[in-house]
Amino acid sequence: MSRVLIRNVSVLIVPEQGECRVDEAQDIHVQDDRIVAITPTSVAPDAGEPPTEVVDGSGLLAVPGLVNSHTHSPMVMMRGAAEDLSIEDWFNRRIWPMEVNLTPDRVRVGARLACAEMLLAGVTTFVDHYFHADQIASAAIESGIRADLAPTYFSSAGQDAIDAAFETTRALSTRHPRITASLGPHATYTVTDEDLRRTADLARSEGRRIHLHAAETDDQTQASLDKHGVTPIQVLERTGVLEAGALIAHGCGIREEDLPILERYADRTTVASCPKVYLKLAMGEVTPIKGLRSAGVNVGIGTDGAAVHNTLDVWEAIRMVALTQKQREHDAEWMTLSDTLRLATRGSAAAAGLENQIGVLEPGRQADIALVDLSAPHNQPVHDPRAALVYSMRASDVVTVLVAGQVVVRDRQLTTMDLTEVLADAQALAHTLVDLSTGGAVQHYAP
Repeated sequence: MSRVLIRNVSVLIVPEQGECRVDEAQDIHVQDDRIVAITPTSVAPDAGEPPTEVVDGSGLLAVPGLVNSHTHSPMVMMRGAAEDLSIEDWFNRRIWPMEVNLTPDRVRVGARLACAEMLLAGVTTFVDHYFHADQIASAAIESGIRADLAPTYFSSAGQDAIDAAFETTRALSTRHPRITASLGPHATYTVTDEDLRRTADLARSEGRRIHLHAAETDDQTQASLDKHGVTPIQVLERTGVLEAGALIAHGCGIREEDLPILERYADRTTVASCPKVYLKLAMGEVTPIKGLRSAGVNVGIGTDGAAVHNTLDVWEAIRMVALTQKQREHDAEWMTLSDTLRLATRGSAAAAGLENQIGVLEPGRQADIALVDLSAPHNQPVHDPRAALVYSMRASDVVTVLVAGQVVVRDRQLTTMDLTEVLADAQALAHTLVDLSTGGAVQHYAP
């Protein structure tokens, strides 16, 4: 049995509604993988069995470990290799031709780099949607991070490939306590209604979630209406995906008429917003968070893949959500500090399917904790620590990170992996991922 005491730390409190606050001078008591108590710091330690490790939290702020609610982690290997392109050319001239080069080893190397980047930035859970998900699981287990993994498939790959993705999901579900798994059809425009129905039937029968892209842009929504007479959200309803339970990536093309549909399934539907991507690819809209929240739908914050976001920095994504939502609604009073932090914690935990396990610091929850230092010049003076978290925090301000009660980052250093080795492996293989000389593509973007 392990006992960790985080002593004399400030703690971010995120209620289900209302204002977030920071409680100062607290001790966080962790036993094995869970928080067992949060108490005011006492002058003398409590009697009884001493902690296995004491972490000095003086001058630091404890926040719930961040969740990257939608990403493609191995795409860090393509970072900076597809710039200044339209969304069509980004897919058709760069990314999908590059993904012909994917191999299990290349995916594992990329996933190790991604896990290192996220942990050092205080991300303790990521929700992934990619190929060779068993290799991503290996990297996550090694690094100590928590992950929900959805093996990706296209209908064009054929039934054998889809069946293999289903089997991978089943295998991942029992592989490690920190690994959960979802079904991963790519999108409503790359997976047929028949295959979506089959996926939904399997999800219901086996109690699984579905993680997919839908209504990513308004152009996609209009294309669906023109070709099929229904929006992508209506496709998800008629195929049973919403009934089964879904994490919808992006949803920038969700229209007003889609909201009553989503409201019917709000207890099992989450949308992940990754706004830096929408700006960079000039997608025209961002996720309609105000409408989704009014329909009772949880929204989480993610980065998408680093091939377009360039980083897996969820702090940057948090800031982008707050800014783009104010601009979208033309309302500086919308998306307040507390509401933004709630999306980043409780909302993103729901996107991971772990809303009862992570996302807040309170007894009974998993001990996924990041300790951040707000003493750097870009945060000072701190009139409101919530504002610092949303608008000025940097990933490099993260000092110590725990996942399931284990210290995985101590004093800004990984404890589970040799970062020098991780970087060297990635640098040695990166050129093989971005090579376009082999020809072909895994898919063609034409929604």
